[in-house]
Amino acid sequence: MPLLINGERIDLARPTGDMIRAHPHLEEKAKLLRSQPVQVVEPKGLLYVQQREFAVTTPKDGSVSILGSDDATTCHIVVLRHTGSGATCLTHCDGSDTEAEVSLIMSSVKSFSNTTGYGRLEVHLVGGFNDDRQLSQKLTNQLLRAFDLQPDDVHLVTFCVTELNDREEKDIHFPIIYGIAVNVKTAEIFPATFPEKGPDEDLRSAHVLTGATLTNIYDAKMEQLHIGPYFWRPFPHVDFWLEQDDKQILQNLSTSPLAEPPHFVSHIRSTLIFLKEHPFPSRSLFPDRKPRIYKKNEEGLWEQVCSGKI
Repeated sequence: MPLLINGERIDLARPTGDMIRAHPHLEEKAKLLRSQPVQVVEPKGLLYVQQREFAVTTPKDGSVSILGSDDATTCHIVVLRHTGSGATCLTHCDGSDTEAEVSLIMSSVKSFSNTTGYGRLEVHLVGGFNDDRQLSQKLTNQLLRAFDLQPDDVHLVTFCVTELNDREEKDIHFPIIYGIAVNVKTAEIFPATFPEKGPDEDLRSAHVLTGATLTNIYDAKMEQLHIGPYFWRPFPHVDFWLEQDDKQILQNLSTSPLAEPPHFVSHIRSTLIFLKEHPFPSRSLFPDRKPRIYKKNEEGLWEQVCSGKI
């Protein structure tokens, strides 16, 4: 069944500009989202989702109330929610395998939504900008097409991507919103930034840099964060990259060098150092082939639990 706006199927043969003009409420909603102040989301009750990760939970979750992600330039952050069960998924897509990723998040939300005939699936797309290589536009089109191919009706509710998330300064384009959060209890979506992106931030980033596919990091039934086990080969030319200056790293390891947040290079350096320190994660990180498991403690912060308790 198709991707719908106000109950009408979207004509994907037409440019997205035509779609926006045909449904002006989408532009109004994007404008409203862009005008909201960016909220700083503290770690308590937060599940932070990195690039090529996803997490799904429900309003019944006693540990996680906020799903969020940021640092998206050409990437898009996708929130898929079932209005009946309240099951909510957030993912950070970069265009690596969009069709497979959309199928994965659809099935993950549906697995929590056994409410036939009650409620509907709604999707919210945020991110990207008018970048020189048109990577954002390509990803926008991929996501629209992938949702349109799903066997279930999906209702497009928020569309704040590419041209609707673009600002220009001295002839250089930037995203307006780099990150969002969704409150799983209330379904509110808002621009957000996150001082804490953990646990295991470098490990998770290393997994992405070495070519990870989209990974589910959360077990909502157990209310546990599962990281790994991840395996990769020694990162090629890691010493060469660590010797490069900031400009070279920015130019070569970013899809949009002029629009990256200020901490991009330090984040990449930290990840490269981690990859150098752990060329064989099967030996140094996951010798028992089991995930690192975290649970929220009484303060609402992630705390590692014994990996044997799976």
